[in-house]
Amino acid sequence: MVQRKKIAAIITTFYPASHADVIITKFVNGFPTDEGLLPPKVDIVSMYMDQVHQNDIGLDLAEKNSIPVYPSVRQALCLGGSELAVDGVLSIGEHGDYAWNEKEQHLYPRRYFFEQIAGVIATSGRPVPVFNDKHLSYNWYDAKWMYDRAQKLNIPFMAGSSVPLFWRNPWLEHSLETNIEEALVLSYGGLDAYGYHAFEALQAMVERRIGGETGVVAVQCLEGEAVWQAGNEGLWSRDLAEAATLVGETKEGNMEELCEEPIAFLIEYKDGLKAAVLHLRGFANEWSYASRVDGEIQATGMRGYGPPYPPFSYLGLNIQEMFLTGIPQYPVERTLLVSGGLEALLDSRYRGYVRLETPHLDVVYQAYEKAPIRSTNPFPSGASKGLQE
Repeated sequence: MVQRKKIAAIITTFYPASHADVIITKFVNGFPTDEGLLPPKVDIVSMYMDQVHQNDIGLDLAEKNSIPVYPSVRQALCLGGSELAVDGVLSIGEHGDYAWNEKEQHLYPRRYFFEQIAGVIATSGRPVPVFNDKHLSYNWYDAKWMYDRAQKLNIPFMAGSSVPLFWRNPWLEHSLETNIEEALVLSYGGLDAYGYHAFEALQAMVERRIGGETGVVAVQCLEGEAVWQAGNEGLWSRDLAEAATLVGETKEGNMEELCEEPIAFLIEYKDGLKAAVLHLRGFANEWSYASRVDGEIQATGMRGYGPPYPPFSYLGLNIQEMFLTGIPQYPVERTLLVSGGLEALLDSRYRGYVRLETPHLDVVYQAYEKAPIRSTNPFPSGASKGLQE
């Protein structure tokens, strides 16, 4: 028999509906999908928890499934010994009692986690796949360091969130080499956590344009009345915003009347593509995307859904596939670009909404040809529905 892969879980904190819960629990109990509850093909064999939440459920999950919880990242990877003893690592650096800075960035220890993981891998001389949940880091220096370190050590590296794997209605996936002329995403929520999601949703679509990804040359964040004025000046497309509204989860009415604190991200790409993210809290309730392709508007609503949080099942299945094959399902460069781009946008806001040139964001890559594991249905079905009606 082929021995099952052993996976270490490195976690900030673990409480109901935390990212540790919606990812790690599925790796233990199975992945609810449209095709049914799919059993895991790898085993979580160790955990490290940086903080124990007052509503912790991780320790109980570990005890019930005989998963040892170690006091350090190194011991979790070495299973209490002195050498790397696992075949892959899940690094979940989301949620927990960590400081915020003045730019409203949450200072999660993602680089610290990866430094520890990479250190064990480096001294073992045996690279194993690593998944990093969401941003690489809140700052470009650390994000680029993580990317470069993975490259140097030949670590198969994936990162990002479940948003690119959301249900899309109507279904839309651009073919490679699509002539995308402009693009826009409607968003909501906080600027760090959900700003990342919105930019990532945009990037997962526009990276499939003619020539692939070429990098971002400038960004600007706008807020308040300046957002609507920018729309009047054509800095973002009102036609695309209307199209995204029609397919998205939004409140009925006028966005300018319903959203009292609008925020816009304006993104300029090296190849001339211009894109925008509109954060419309009070109007948008989910992410939606619209683009102009060969003069025609294409749009889709991106839907996440609640318990059992099925997009994380598909995220988990893609991570699992990397653990099994050693091949990332989609490029980590997407996450690198979005991590650095989001920092620049929040810096633009902090510095008075100035336009910032970003020569460091010269991230060049090609999108995947083979689609990752995900549902192409318009809505969840089967086990994905869980408690939903």
